[in-house]
Amino acid sequence: QVQVVESGGGLVQAGGSLRLSCAASGREFSINSMAWHRQAPGKQRELVAIITSGGTADSAGSVKGRFTISRDNAKNTVYLQMNSLKPEDTAVYYCNVVVQYANGAPRFSFWGQGTQVIVSS
Repeated sequence: QVQVVESGGGLVQAGGSLRLSCAASGREFSINSMAWHRQAPGKQRELVAIITSGGTADSAGSVKGRFTISRDNAKNTVYLQMNSLKPEDTAVYYCNVVVQYANGAPRFSFWGQGTQVIVSS
């Protein structure tokens, strides 16, 4: 089992910034990828940004140029720097971690509990 814990959400005015953190912990696993998803009220959960173990990153078109995903492999932690926030960025942000317990083994996906981000206009 892998524990995934997010932090850093909160209330911010439009145009402001927030930095989310997500730490994964557990026994003897290797991280394949880490990602941030979000779910706004009444909408489906959507992928915001993802970064692989090799450092390759990608993000949704709606946040490109504003959000940056990064990771600290030594700490099994992923960050989401969110700048120029808009009211439409308001959502619960979830961290997703995909791990393997051995080379070539199946991949397992774990989710955090989510952290609320509210952007006021």
